[in-house]
Amino acid sequence: MDKMILYEDDALLVVHKPAGIATESARIGQADIVSQLRNERKRKGQDTYIGVVHRLDQPVEGLLVFAKNAATTKALSLALQNGKVTKRYAALVAGIPSENSGVCSDYLWKDSRTNLSRIVAKETKGAKKAELRWQLCQAFPQKGFSLVEVELFTGRHHQIRVQMAAAGMPLLGDRKYGTSSANALAECMGLEYTALIADKLSLVHPRTGEILNFCIDFPQKWNICSKIEKVKII
Repeated sequence: MDKMILYEDDALLVVHKPAGIATESARIGQADIVSQLRNERKRKGQDTYIGVVHRLDQPVEGLLVFAKNAATTKALSLALQNGKVTKRYAALVAGIPSENSGVCSDYLWKDSRTNLSRIVAKETKGAKKAELRWQLCQAFPQKGFSLVEVELFTGRHHQIRVQMAAAGMPLLGDRKYGTSSANALAECMGLEYTALIADKLSLVHPRTGEILNFCIDFPQKWNICSKIEKVKII
């Protein structure tokens, strides 16, 4: 657990969640990050409170911030709603986009029975607006995939996976929303999980006012077909 914790003070923790582990789970016996953090704090003789500010899907790797008390949870949740917590993602998508960047603006509806989301009409009961911006970082025409960076303006259920698939750029390895060809390519590349990583996180510390910036490397298997270089996007 210590290796997953990138930053910790008396108010919050920033964690690097591996792919394949749930952020928080109601299933008995299923490993999740929140339970591991609580157990770690208990082991150290600390208060076991862990405030969930945002989540990542189980097959998605990346950065998460958690609060150590209710006041910090409230402050970080409000900052997230007001766009003061910046989350950026990198993804490997099937195909080569015709544009270098774009904005996806849709309305999503979550089917709680199947745990799937889909794009619906604005008037649909329970529909929530979903917006993101994507930018092409690197294209691999000979391999048939691209590296894109995504910035979320809203945080909806499976948002990136649904909207990118609808935009003709399904994520490699996404078994729920990806195409058969995208999944076949992911299998050839040895990708075990959805090729999406929350690799950048920026926030203002709610107590000190300090700006905290975090960045993690791409998974090693992303470099299997060709060298991928990170591109800084302003």
